[in-house]
Amino acid sequence: MNGRTRVRTAVCAAGLVAALALPACSSDRAGDKASSTSGGGPGISEQRAPAEGGAAAPAQQQGKDTGAKAPDLGVDQRSIIYTGSITVRVDDVNTAAARATGIATAAGGFVGGDKRNSNGDQGSSDATLTLRVPAEKFTSVVDQLAAIGTEEQRGINTEDVTEETIDLDARIATQQARVDSGRKLLAQAKSLSDLVMLEREVATRESDLASLQAKKRRLGDLTALSTITVVLLDPQAVKQEKDDDGAPGFLAGLRNGWDGLLASLAVVATVVGWLLPWLLLLALPAWAVLWYVRRSRRARPPLEQESA
Repeated sequence: MNGRTRVRTAVCAAGLVAALALPACSSDRAGDKASSTSGGGPGISEQRAPAEGGAAAPAQQQGKDTGAKAPDLGVDQRSIIYTGSITVRVDDVNTAAARATGIATAAGGFVGGDKRNSNGDQGSSDATLTLRVPAEKFTSVVDQLAAIGTEEQRGINTEDVTEETIDLDARIATQQARVDSGRKLLAQAKSLSDLVMLEREVATRESDLASLQAKKRRLGDLTALSTITVVLLDPQAVKQEKDDDGAPGFLAGLRNGWDGLLASLAVVATVVGWLLPWLLLLALPAWAVLWYVRRSRRARPPLEQESA
């Protein structure tokens, strides 16, 4: 009986301890939840972290996408090469050429080429001038050149080299960094073999950098100064270009076919004229040999007479 009594007493004591501990645990949990809710503890930080991370991720992704795209430059910020040609008929070619030169010089440009064809004592019958003018004054200079005389033909071309310019800038910056790092390594070389190898590598990198810089300067020159080709004709001069050369149709095809036939006949005549002396030179010995063979056959008696 004493043993059973002790067991019952122990079970009752354990149940009493558990009953007392349960409200304490519940109060601790409630306190923790209240502190985390009111005090901005880990509960709030864990709830805010995904939201902030979700908001930051699109922003970072948007930044990456924006960096991958080419910059959206305005028209005034783009690198554009302007080239033009204009044909003007004038009363006096030399006077008009002097006026064209003055227009280019007044606009801040210069004459890049001057070719004139003389027509005896009457002076130049036509002239071709190559003018280099600032790009921002390209249109106004072309209009001024057209006012020199009677405009007969005008052509304007543009080429956007903005992306090529940006690519060259990036490549030049990268190559410059490679040159600088190579020079630092060259200064730290400790053996003769390393010194020779690094000098060769630095020289190659500097050569590549100079090539890129030359391309950048060439693009800068073409975009800063536009090129205008001016053809000046006097009243009697014939324009070199035919306006209907590229016109489609039956007449254009017939004209091109006739020109092709004449060109082919000219080639054949040239070849025959070149071969004729050789044919005559070879024909005389061949004729002499043939004549000798025929004469020998005639002088030879027939086979029947020889057999008899």
